[in-house]
Amino acid sequence: MKYSRLTKEQFEELHQEFINFLASQTISAGEWEDIKTNNPEVAEQELDVFSDLVWEGVLNHAKYLEHISPKDMHLFALNEEHMHLIGVKVTTDVDLTTTEGFNWLRSNLMDDAVEFVQAKKDYSDDKNLDRFTLIQQGANITKGELYEYLFKLIN
Repeated sequence: MKYSRLTKEQFEELHQEFINFLASQTISAGEWEDIKTNNPEVAEQELDVFSDLVWEGVLNHAKYLEHISPKDMHLFALNEEHMHLIGVKVTTDVDLTTTEGFNWLRSNLMDDAVEFVQAKKDYSDDKNLDRFTLIQQGANITKGELYEYLFKLIN
């Protein structure tokens, strides 16, 4: 398994897609029940393959990632050849993960307590694994509004 297995909730959301996946392998509902009962290792492998396919599709379409912690923001644009990072650090007593802290940042972007950095990082041989690693570390896929706003502000 390349990524991680989908959660029970994610499998429930993707129920129809999983049925289509099994059908593409000519596995009927009855055969699937038989596999789960009599060959659980094969069933586990099928769940893992499906999970990797879903992750691969999601990662291929992701354009932006955000990771926000109490004192830092890491905003990534997932370009074709590299990732571009806008980092924001606050050195005052606010928590960016709260509404109040985020509102403070919006109102005080040019304050001395706000530091910006930019960086570019080339992907390794596996671009999607690089992206997945950031998600595993707490980043979320976004539409990139915050990244684009700050990019225009600081460039």
